[in-house]
Amino acid sequence: MIYAKILGPLALMVAIAFSGWQARGWFEDSQALTAERVARQVIEAEMSRESEVARVVEHQLARLEPSERVIDRGIIREIQKPTYQRVCLEPEFVRLLNNAATGQAAILPAEPADQVPAAAAAAD
Repeated sequence: MIYAKILGPLALMVAIAFSGWQARGWFEDSQALTAERVARQVIEAEMSRESEVARVVEHQLARLEPSERVIDRGIIREIQKPTYQRVCLEPEFVRLLNNAATGQAAILPAEPADQVPAAAAAAD
């Protein structure tokens, strides 16, 4: 009898706790389902908008395609070898540069051993 008095209210409290826990689960599931449905609706709206833009672009590209032609005739290369001219160089340097450009052997003039360059003589 004593157990009946204790077990009755205890069973009632367990039933209330379980039903509250179950109701909370249903509420959270309902919120998750609502969020999922809203996200799906947003995605479908964006996809329909993007599909419309893609249809417009495809239509314009189809209209432009016959009027454009690409003719590939290859690459034309023109190689020019530079020929140096006397602008501010001495004729001997121009000759050396032109010989180097044409692939001829460049022979430097040898300085006589007994002469001192003018710039070195003036420095004394």
